[in-house]
Amino acid sequence: MTTEPENDRPRVLIVEDDLQVMQGLAAGLRRAGFDVTIAMDGDAAAQRALSEPFDAVVLDLMLPGRDGFAVLEAMSGRVSVPVVVLSARSELSSRLRTFQLGAVDFVPKPFWMEELVARLRSRLALRAPESRRVLRVGTVEVDLDARRASRDGEDLGLTPAEMNVFIFLVERPGRAVSRATLIERALPEDGNATERTVDSHVSRLRRKLGVEGGWLGTVWGIGYRLDPESTP
Repeated sequence: MTTEPENDRPRVLIVEDDLQVMQGLAAGLRRAGFDVTIAMDGDAAAQRALSEPFDAVVLDLMLPGRDGFAVLEAMSGRVSVPVVVLSARSELSSRLRTFQLGAVDFVPKPFWMEELVARLRSRLALRAPESRRVLRVGTVEVDLDARRASRDGEDLGLTPAEMNVFIFLVERPGRAVSRATLIERALPEDGNATERTVDSHVSRLRRKLGVEGGWLGTVWGIGYRLDPESTP
């Protein structure tokens, strides 16, 4: 179930598998004015982070399914959101690896709730002046942070998987991207994805975007390529 934002509270995804710790985190962050969504394993965390808009993520490293490092890898380059790692794995190698994978902060367990709240507020304040990452592809506007594609202000209704594929191609204009790469990099949460799955997503993308091929073209024997020079 998706937690609906409460007014304009910053939306935070908590990724923690220890029930007691998770409940304490959720209660503390709600008291501090955050809107909280919970994931208790790495697979659910990656799926939510890639398909829902959050202002920040609080991420444990030792998780069922994919671990916190794998969650960071799945988010890398695809989701622009500050990730604060909260973990008992506080050795230097783990800290450095989280930063290499894109985390903005590391808070070791045990921790003070007041410190975590202060760090989150600081990170959100640093992001506030920045403009949203918006790309234009022909007449289509792609808001990478809100994960929304629109034309003339009208939402095109892309599914999370379609949006993942579209953003992956949009961020690599003019480059041929294989179906295998799209399965591995754009659809990592779909363990059953096949080349036919990719073809289906692209077919629906073309229909929703109003193109027959052209700028979202097929590279025969390889996969697909977005050609910015041919956009309508």
